[in-house]
Amino acid sequence: MSALIEAARSPDFLAEVVLVLSDDPAAAGLSFARDAGVAAEAIDFRAYAGKPAFEAALDTRLASASVELVCLAGFMRLLSPSFVERWRGRMLNVHPSLLPNLRGLHTHERALAQGLTEHGCTVHLVTAELDAGPILAQARVPVLPRDDVAALAARVLQEEHRIYPQALGELAGSLRRVGDCERRVASPPSR
Repeated sequence: MSALIEAARSPDFLAEVVLVLSDDPAAAGLSFARDAGVAAEAIDFRAYAGKPAFEAALDTRLASASVELVCLAGFMRLLSPSFVERWRGRMLNVHPSLLPNLRGLHTHERALAQGLTEHGCTVHLVTAELDAGPILAQARVPVLPRDDVAALAARVLQEEHRIYPQALGELAGSLRRVGDCERRVASPPSR
């Protein structure tokens, strides 16, 4: 999230961060966002009767901020297929592995346990299937002989901070071009 906010400060970046939401009122990212001048708030999952009510609150807040793209960053809840469908093609996630390998949790531990020589991260579009959406960007890092989880995670995080803003900018640019084309096609010819 911080890398996306930093990237969006550049005048030539094709996306603007307008809102940061968290399901955890104590999330450090909320303070970071506010300090950076971005609206930030918690929608505490525990305050809702269940996933449908929580997701309705998320969707309402996203709509009220006129959000066009959703970037998940450290959001560790599985979203329902109906929520994902509403945002199809407009919701991104960053995952700490070279998808499709090592879907799910504890990727650094699993990479080390499997003796992998290469690890990395992936930015992908979110689909109803966990960590299975179309890949937008990947970055590879070597797994070094003396790596522990913390060292490997730190190198992967550096790459996440590099490729997530890049993938967001590219997606925002491609959606802008498609939107311009659709507006031109939908407009009546001038006389």
